[in-house]
Amino acid sequence: TLNKLFLTQSIIKISIYTTNSPDACLYVANDSRANIIVVENQKQLDTILEVKDKLPHLKAIVQYSGSLKEKLPNLYSWEEFMGLGPEVSDQELDEVICSQKANQCCVLIYTSGTTGSPKGVMLSHDNITWTAHHASRAGDIYLPLSHIAAQIYDLWTGIQWGEQVSFAQPDALKGSLIDTLREVTPTAHMGVPRVWEKIVEKIKEGISRCGYMKRKLVTWAMSVSLEANQRLPKDEKSFLFTLADSLVLQKLRAELGFSNCMKFFSGAAPIGSETLQFFLGLNIRLYEAYGMSESSGPHFMSGPKVYRFSSCGKVVPGCQYKLVNVDGDGNGEVCFCGRNIFMGFLNLKDKTKEALDEDGWLQSGDLGKVDEDGFLYITGRIKELIITAGGENIPPLPIEDAVKQELPIISNAMLIGDKRKFLSMLLTLKCTINPETTEPTDILSLEAVEFCQRLGSQSTKVSDIIGGKDKLVYQSIEEGIARVNSKATSNAQRIQKCTILGKDFSIVGGELGPTMKLRRPVVLQMHHSEIESFYRE
Repeated sequence: TLNKLFLTQSIIKISIYTTNSPDACLYVANDSRANIIVVENQKQLDTILEVKDKLPHLKAIVQYSGSLKEKLPNLYSWEEFMGLGPEVSDQELDEVICSQKANQCCVLIYTSGTTGSPKGVMLSHDNITWTAHHASRAGDIYLPLSHIAAQIYDLWTGIQWGEQVSFAQPDALKGSLIDTLREVTPTAHMGVPRVWEKIVEKIKEGISRCGYMKRKLVTWAMSVSLEANQRLPKDEKSFLFTLADSLVLQKLRAELGFSNCMKFFSGAAPIGSETLQFFLGLNIRLYEAYGMSESSGPHFMSGPKVYRFSSCGKVVPGCQYKLVNVDGDGNGEVCFCGRNIFMGFLNLKDKTKEALDEDGWLQSGDLGKVDEDGFLYITGRIKELIITAGGENIPPLPIEDAVKQELPIISNAMLIGDKRKFLSMLLTLKCTINPETTEPTDILSLEAVEFCQRLGSQSTKVSDIIGGKDKLVYQSIEEGIARVNSKATSNAQRIQKCTILGKDFSIVGGELGPTMKLRRPVVLQMHHSEIESFYRE
């Protein structure tokens, strides 16, 4: 019975991204030998039912929201599931609780599979409780619970510090997030970079609809705030800044639901400097957290007293780090050590040995540098490092970020050049998203349309531009890339060719992982012909 399953073994929690395909769900459930799968609604149930016959260890499915459309063997509604509780004695339950050990696996977190198949990260009870105690009190967060950052802050840290946690709606990124924030007015909020980017889009859309004078006032206030935040410490602002904040910015933050918010966190993926600067213009500092599933989440954190622009902050007290194979510019691989480091990968001893050295240091695969005050700056990933045919090592992120900052019409930029004679780039344009399917549409975003209008272009669709149709936009993009190239430290770091793709990257399309990280190997494969055309003699 279902009760016996719970009482005869240690319960290990595993989460699956709601955006996962049936095959991806099958992989995780099969690899973890899941006995019980809990789904939210009929849509998620249908996904599991599609693959359940391929899951030999599956004993039961529980649906916790809505009523069951059809009664199937070993399928339980939430009410039926909860009704099993009285059959279990307190003594039996106490025996299960007492049998748990600090060094036993508590949670399995599956990596997003950006560079290959997802790996099951085994985190112990000690990993979780230690990290929850030492991690900063982050409060309300918007991240999927299949991500370690959300589990640490939404669940374990909340229990540790007695926080009230509010969840966004499933359609948060389709437009409801701002409504939820206004209702909750959180004291702290965290999201992946895409969440912050969606908020930026919403604000820009609202500003564009304002009258001329109000638009001018908001632009002035944001420019004053940006300059003050970049130039002066938080507690040393000018009278002009105080005026701009009290007259304009406080009201803007209240409109977003941030009137009570004191901490704003970003994590799970790199965030662009353009987004960071935009929020500084609202007098909002985005505090970056950096870590991995394998380090139980945050290993470095920023905060009100530990902040530098574009830095991930300082190492969490009690954790250790070191940089190895440091180059002449101070960049080296970031390695972690501490009680937050994972037990290993499930069923993957060789991969565990690759990740942990013989002294127990976790090799992150990320490149970073640390300044004289101990602030960490992530500069790239070793696996993403481009090594040109001429032997020059080039981290793609700084160049991609620079292109997006120069050209507000660009949504995604991916640098190409590994083992090639020169660098090239794939570009996508900012467009609207289909609210039902979350697929990118052919319609340009408001910001992209305004970019075109400033050039004198009438384009309103992606298809109006691609293939060289809109010469004004193409010329502007060429000029923007030329500006980026002018700041390159060597000729090898200059972008020689680029192309605009007909569709933006997305989770649905497969180019982005569940946390919006770019899946470079997938994009390389999908756009092989366009890339090869760059390098034909």
